[in-house]
Amino acid sequence: MAMQALAPRARITRGNSGEGRWEIATRPPAPRLRPYIRDYSGYTEETPGPLRRRELPAPQIVVIIEFGPPLRVFDAGSDRRHSSHPGGFVAGLDATFTITEHDGFQRGLQVNLTPIGARLFFGVPMEELTGRVISARDLLPRKHARLAERLEELPTWDARFDLIERALGERVDEARLEVGVVSWAFRRIEERGGAVDMRALARELGYSQKHVIGLFREHVGVPPKLLARLVRFDRLVRHLKTGATGTWAELAQRFGYYDQAHLARDVKQFSGTTPTRTRAALIDVAGMSP
Repeated sequence: MAMQALAPRARITRGNSGEGRWEIATRPPAPRLRPYIRDYSGYTEETPGPLRRRELPAPQIVVIIEFGPPLRVFDAGSDRRHSSHPGGFVAGLDATFTITEHDGFQRGLQVNLTPIGARLFFGVPMEELTGRVISARDLLPRKHARLAERLEELPTWDARFDLIERALGERVDEARLEVGVVSWAFRRIEERGGAVDMRALARELGYSQKHVIGLFREHVGVPPKLLARLVRFDRLVRHLKTGATGTWAELAQRFGYYDQAHLARDVKQFSGTTPTRTRAALIDVAGMSP
C-alpha cells in the first residue's frame, strides 16, 4: 500500500534588527489551494519602541489574524487617521500605500489571498473591499467566526497553517460562484507580468470591455487595467527587495513600462515616494523585518 506523502513542515527563521528580534514561520500552500492562496506566514516581532511600516499595494487580499495587541492601520495614503481591529483585519486591493504601526510587539498570522480566493472565502463582491480595511470578524463566514481564537489556541505554526487550509478548502468546495472566466483572465495578466492589451483580452473572453470590467470589479475588486499595473509594480518591488542592481531605464524596459518616466509615475502613486527612496526602503525592510 502506497504511503501518503507527508505535508511540508513550516520553516522557522529567527533574526535580530537593531535592538529588536523577530521570528517568522513559512510553508508553501497545498498545491490545490495555490490558485487561492499566494502565501502565508506566522510572525512574532519585538522592538524597543513603536515601529511604523509603509505597506505597498499588491495584487492580493491581505488577511491579518492578530494574537497580540492590534496594529494601528492608517487610512490609505495617509499618516494621520488610523483604526485598529482586535483579532485582525482584511485589506482589499488599493492603488496606494498603507502605513501600519505597533508599540513594540506584534504576533499573528498573515494570509495573502488571491482576489479569487478571497471572493470564494468571504462570499462578498470584492469591490466592497477595494480601498478599505475591515475587521476580520465582520467578514468571516459564521462557520469560522472564532477562527482567530482557534488559531491562537493551537500549539504550532503547522497546526495553524493546516487549519487555514482546511477552512479555505471547505469554502472553495462549497462555493456556488462562477469565477472561471475571471480566474483565467487574472492568471493571464499575472503570467504576462501585466503586459496585456485589454481590448485583446476582452476579445479572447468573448465579452465587451464594459462587461469584463464589471466582472473584474465583482470578483477581483478593480478593473483589469489597474490590476495589470499592480501586477507590474509588484514584480518590480519583488525584484528590488533582492537588492538587484540596474538603472531605472533598464528596469523600466525589463518590467514593461513605456519608459523611465512611466515607471517613476507608477512608483510615486503606489508608494507615495520616489523610486530611489522606494528602493532603499525595500532593501532595508528585506534585511530587517520578519
